[in-house]
Amino acid sequence: MRAAVLHTPGSPPSYGEHPAPEPAAGSTLVRVRAAPVVPLDLLCASGTAYLGVPATPYVPGGQGVGVVEVSETHEPGTRVWFFTPAGMAPGDGSLAELCLVPDGDVVPLEVTVPDDLAAALGLSGVAAWMALSWRAGLVAGERVLVLGGGGAVGQAGIGAAHALGAAQVVAVARPGSADRARAAGAEVVVPLDTHDVDELTASLAQHGPFDVVLDPVFGVSASAAAGTLAPGGRLVNLGGASGDAAVFSSAGLRSRSAAVLGYTNNALTPEQRTSAVTAVLEHAAAGRIRMAYDVVPLADVEAAWLRQAAGTGSRGVVRPS
Repeated sequence: MRAAVLHTPGSPPSYGEHPAPEPAAGSTLVRVRAAPVVPLDLLCASGTAYLGVPATPYVPGGQGVGVVEVSETHEPGTRVWFFTPAGMAPGDGSLAELCLVPDGDVVPLEVTVPDDLAAALGLSGVAAWMALSWRAGLVAGERVLVLGGGGAVGQAGIGAAHALGAAQVVAVARPGSADRARAAGAEVVVPLDTHDVDELTASLAQHGPFDVVLDPVFGVSASAAAGTLAPGGRLVNLGGASGDAAVFSSAGLRSRSAAVLGYTNNALTPEQRTSAVTAVLEHAAAGRIRMAYDVVPLADVEAAWLRQAAGTGSRGVVRPS
């Protein structure tokens, strides 16, 4: 089959031929229609993360959308979203024409959301949805601040917050990605044009206080956002795109009985992940959750990989055919 094949950890995968997976008991063979290139794919392929060095060659790609070809559990022809541990465990991933997936990591899709959008949202949508609904316990009528609003998790989080009943959603976004945050549904977009915590806090305070902060970036943005939490407010961190450290005021947190919480998709059960995927894509089909993405053919996967590494532009979604 044709696939994106990673030969050297830390380098981009290259387009070429790779052995096709064989059907196996307990697994579903999926013909891939769309698969995103996401930061986790690059992390797994780097060979420098806590995940260890992956065995090469292998096909990266931790998720995708496709159609069941062979399965003892799922009806052939069923349209599905799927998860793979490629790069974290032996085996190939989704950036190929075919992918062999454990039966429990296959989610049948009954909604009419396009393949490309379903793939683009995927686990980013799951993270945003579960961080808000499960970890933060977002209640209808609360006010939400989304950091990194122009990124994939941020865009999904803006729509998810509205779908969960938020009274208002404010986003922080770099000037170059502010339009994506607005298109995702943010009523107000505060430009991230400073690295001064006090200055950013003052800008955010004009629109706060906030009951919930969705934070996929950490760093200066998280430090500033913590200063705008309402009494009982919750900041949920699910990434460190802007750094692995942030500074919080003890007095500020204690005086508001506020909480700083961590979140990871790895803590979800397969049932929680399935429920979240279904919810996110149902809202996407209804136009409530949106995300900007660019579609590229599998033959151009190296360019999509490098663009993700540079952190520029919208999400790249690869089509094998």
